[in-house]
Amino acid sequence: MNLRVLYVCSEVFPLLKTGGLADVSAGLPPALAKQGADVRLLLPAFPAIVAGVTPEGPSLLVPAGGSMGLPAGLGPHPGTTPGPTPWLQRGRIEATGQPVMLLHAPGLLDRPGNPYHDAKGHPWPDSAEQFAWLGWAAALLGTGLDSGWVPDVVHGHDWHTGLAFAYLDRLAAAGQRRPATVFTIHNLAYQGVFDVSTRDRLGLPDPLFRIQGLEFHGHVSFMKAGLHYADAITTVSPTYAREITGVEQGCGLDGVLRERRDRLHGILNGVDDAVWDPANDALVKPGFSADDLRGKAAAKARLQQRLGLKADPDALLFCVVSRLTEQKGLHLLPGVIDELVARGGQLAVLGAGDALIEQALQHAAQRHPGAVGLHIGYDEALAHTVIAGSDVILVPSRFEPCGLTQLYGLRYGTLPLVRAVGGLVDTVTDSSLEHLDDGSASGFVFHDLSEAALLSALRRAFALRRREADWHAVQRHAMSLRFDWARAATDTLRVYALARADATGTASA
Repeated sequence: MNLRVLYVCSEVFPLLKTGGLADVSAGLPPALAKQGADVRLLLPAFPAIVAGVTPEGPSLLVPAGGSMGLPAGLGPHPGTTPGPTPWLQRGRIEATGQPVMLLHAPGLLDRPGNPYHDAKGHPWPDSAEQFAWLGWAAALLGTGLDSGWVPDVVHGHDWHTGLAFAYLDRLAAAGQRRPATVFTIHNLAYQGVFDVSTRDRLGLPDPLFRIQGLEFHGHVSFMKAGLHYADAITTVSPTYAREITGVEQGCGLDGVLRERRDRLHGILNGVDDAVWDPANDALVKPGFSADDLRGKAAAKARLQQRLGLKADPDALLFCVVSRLTEQKGLHLLPGVIDELVARGGQLAVLGAGDALIEQALQHAAQRHPGAVGLHIGYDEALAHTVIAGSDVILVPSRFEPCGLTQLYGLRYGTLPLVRAVGGLVDTVTDSSLEHLDDGSASGFVFHDLSEAALLSALRRAFALRRREADWHAVQRHAMSLRFDWARAATDTLRVYALARADATGTASA
């Protein structure tokens, strides 16, 4: 019998995407399936997700915890009357055929807009309830709620799924079946921390609320629940797995991660060739390859026209496709734009985020018409246009668990200029003399989080571009690199095997 995996997440491309988690949720499950796993996604029934799923088969009620002290009917807001019983709908994603189960929780999930924030950018006041129900549904499925499909492994992603592992601990303590469990950190900085007053509403009994549990400085931490109770922990690059065991990158949870270091595994994300392939990208025509870059030149001209940049095939065109935040290091960008333009470069920015960064970039675009193009917001099709048409993609992150945009840049011959953190340093090799000599160079890497260090890397990009043969050699090597989901799936299946070996079927002390 194939290994049955319940893959629990909050978003998936192309139905709902706010960041890289959606791309991972789209790429890893099919790769696991190709290697023999039977994978079903458990997703919250946000409207955008429901719209892209074809229902199949009967639904399942998600019973409350009752006397077990676990969720007993959560209302959409604190102090309100409990809402209708949540339920699960089986189905398939129309675009891909991926089997899914959707958690419907009336009053909690069925509203338009961003799944995590209201129109003012504030977290929804009932976020704890939303994702407690997702965790509770995952735990019940793990113990056999659907008798026709009982998972061997429950694999949760990011803080939204953290309570699944705490609930499974209590269910196992009550004698219920316990599957193997794996928890993946995509970004440790987002932890799902809530006031202690949520304890009763979320059904969190005393044995869970302690330092060796999900208590975090007197609050409830969904992330800590996943870190403490899962059999194995993965994150999205080997370097980030090491970084988060230290104080600087540990976000207050480094002690927990050091204690569980032997269960922590770094697995690089991949690139979905069905979506990101310059030779066959439906959003980039004509296509191109390392051996024929004429299509890339056409993409550059198209990008320059789209963002109001001067039509100049020789201008070194830098791009950003990112959330505009300090985490991404983009507070440094406004301070280097004047020199970038003075050297004959151009800049294309696609993203949204911090208002001060957005404002500084808007001012730069006004100062440098025809040299700085800015699109505030996110547009998937435009992201392909920007990455395909640029020469260098900037990812100067303060920290970066894995990063996907630098992988897309490599694939499209858009050389990544990155800071030496997390998955960036795991995937990009600096164009130093020794790496140019041995043919391993694939981009530009700098170390200090400062405008001076970023400027130095920019100058090296300009210098390399003037050496046309070396530039094209680096570009060809970058495009030859493959970070695919097949490798990530193989590594993930290895972690599943370790988790299954460790799972004892009993609760922790």
